[in-house]
Amino acid sequence: MLRSCGAFIDGHFVLSSGMHSAHYIEKFRVLERPDVTTKLCAEFARRFHDESIDVVLGAAVGGIILAYETARQLGCKAMFTEREEGVMKLRRGFAIHIGMKVLVVEDIVTTGSSIKELIGVARSYGANVVGAAAIVDRGKEPLQLDVRFEVLLRLPLDLYEPSSCPLCKLGVPIQAPGSKWLRT
Repeated sequence: MLRSCGAFIDGHFVLSSGMHSAHYIEKFRVLERPDVTTKLCAEFARRFHDESIDVVLGAAVGGIILAYETARQLGCKAMFTEREEGVMKLRRGFAIHIGMKVLVVEDIVTTGSSIKELIGVARSYGANVVGAAAIVDRGKEPLQLDVRFEVLLRLPLDLYEPSSCPLCKLGVPIQAPGSKWLRT
């Protein structure tokens, strides 16, 4: 599916985690397809339908689409976080209350730092995070969380520390396609 949507790209990339890779998954080639996105979110909803979810929480930008569509299918609210001075926060009047059951959704996980941050935001409001879901876990080892974690595709891809990246050593031009590296 990733290749057929044009989402799987080969080259030399710096990921949001800061790690380097010879492969990049451009999630927006998937998310621009409502038919595909609806099916992916239906699978998230199916896996958590017995949890009586109150809120599906994602991170801007891609997580907005996933949270909305998953929440639509579960019949609950969708919310998203945004970064403010580098810190992930609820804004725009979103309110999570003590005891709410929250499902966290993410597009691509590599190190898990963003999904863990989302879980932390929900818990900071006293929410009960019942689980997390991602389209792809591309880390070398399966991501371990302290909540139930459902991933639709486990795709371990090579990751390199910048200081030991073989592509850098070969002089392969690097691209930084993710929004974390944009300068505004």
